[in-house]
Amino acid sequence: MTLRISVIGTSYLGSTLAAGMAEFGHQVIGVDIVPEVVKQLNAGQPHIFENGLEQLLEQHTATGRLRFTLDYDDIADWADVHFLALGTPARADGSADLSQLHAAIGSLAPKLTRPTLIVGRSTVPVGTAIDLQQRIRALAPAGDAVELAWQPEFLRESMAVTDTLRPDRLVFGVQSDQALRLLEQVYAIPLTEETPVITCDLATAELIKQAANTFLATKISFINAMAQLCQVAGGDVTVLADALGLDKRIGREHLSPGLGFGGGCFPKDIRALAVRADELGVDVLSDLIKSVEAINDTQRVELAELAIDQVGGDATGKKVAVLGAAFKPGTDDTRNSPALTVADHLHDRGAIVEVYDPQAHLAQRDGFTQVGSVAEAVRNADIVLHLTEWPEFRYLDPEQLGTLVNNKIIIDGRLKLHAPTWHEAGWKLVQIGRASTL
Repeated sequence: MTLRISVIGTSYLGSTLAAGMAEFGHQVIGVDIVPEVVKQLNAGQPHIFENGLEQLLEQHTATGRLRFTLDYDDIADWADVHFLALGTPARADGSADLSQLHAAIGSLAPKLTRPTLIVGRSTVPVGTAIDLQQRIRALAPAGDAVELAWQPEFLRESMAVTDTLRPDRLVFGVQSDQALRLLEQVYAIPLTEETPVITCDLATAELIKQAANTFLATKISFINAMAQLCQVAGGDVTVLADALGLDKRIGREHLSPGLGFGGGCFPKDIRALAVRADELGVDVLSDLIKSVEAINDTQRVELAELAIDQVGGDATGKKVAVLGAAFKPGTDDTRNSPALTVADHLHDRGAIVEVYDPQAHLAQRDGFTQVGSVAEAVRNADIVLHLTEWPEFRYLDPEQLGTLVNNKIIIDGRLKLHAPTWHEAGWKLVQIGRASTL
């Protein structure tokens, strides 16, 4: 059954969700407040880099199944379902800033004159949905005929299109059978593929997303703490991680040591959960999360200090080539990027830092220079840092790079480079979590 769907917000989540809903066969209107973004999306061009998104936008804007607007009047009584796909960035104290959600509700709800379903997709503190529902019903002419559900997203940047079209699970936080039936119509296609569905109340739906991110962040910080121990004790963290991964209770995913987690979700979401846990008096959870954050922050400093040690203990005037700026490969997102944290730290210690990334475009900033190629970044470098695991970096020719640098020293912050190949080309390769250098 074809539905009419609006998607409010067009960032990584919203633009992918809108395109995905069109791919499912629905009529879709996306809403944003920035005219340039709406114009670009209506032309079938994404304003972010996400694998496969451009093709979907081009296809469905061309057929008219998908369009974008600035005007809430275009969607208010048109859509059967309104999705809220808005950012909830961290405030200075770590709590979630819900102002975008409140602004959207303030614009949409007073225009709702018939029964409809609003579905939250944003990551929010538990209790937010109930508060928003009360506000919606107070503002909407349709009153109690407007229902709120919560359906947390589990999208991975660089895999967001795949995760939208073929989700590994769907969580429906609903308050009525009617809302559940409507969500089942929205997701009729993935449900035919036997996608697991969790049906629950609003509070549980809110907590599931934050719990998932916090658990994964904990797993990443744990293996990085073990990497630090391996570094000083003479162990090999990759062998350790492989052994742990064979335990079916643990699994190998998210046990890859490196610089830790970054991006726009994990850091802000686990910090917001810690704040909410403090507010509700669950100190044991907030203490755990603070430890996870501390390990993550320490890992970045450890790598920067390792680089300084490799260039003689003083970074002043030394050229450092940083390969990678995005927080992970397959995206142009540099929010809370581990690579840029390392670059900033080295600049603060006096290094001359040049950064290359195949997709991320950095705003003008003090501290380092973005260059247009690997060759430009490494030319006359005293040390090279591999900090974002783009495939093209893994397959660099160490022989060729060796002719450009001052010193053949590379730190593999992601443990993805083939050590024997670099060793044979005369490089000193240093890998996090391994005591030996090659």
